Amino acid sequence: MYAIVVTGGKQYKVSPEDIIKVEKLDNKVGEQISLDVVMLVDGDKVLVGDACKSTKVVAEVVEHGKGEKIVVYKYKPKKNVRRKQGHRQPYTAIKIVSIK
Repeated sequence: MYAIVVTGGKQYKVSPEDIIKVEKLDNKVGEQISLDVVMLVDGDKVLVGDACKSTKVVAEVVEHGKGEKIVVYKYKPKKNVRRKQGHRQPYTAIKIVSIK
């Protein structure tokens, strides 16, 4: 059984006991959250749209952190303009507890 859920403007394919990294959430570590379900696949049965509105995906916040560093380098040729900047995207790791 798996479900397609939406959080942070992105869709993720999840199964029970999966750990995924999503856009940073304001919940504390150890809290349980509920995710919006787009599609649910249970064996041969597939539910999409309004048919899966009653389905709940419960997840637990595992940790907060920052991703790998990305280097952004901009320059203009022949103008002696150079700019180097780094970025680390914050994330929240969540563990899928159940799909009901």
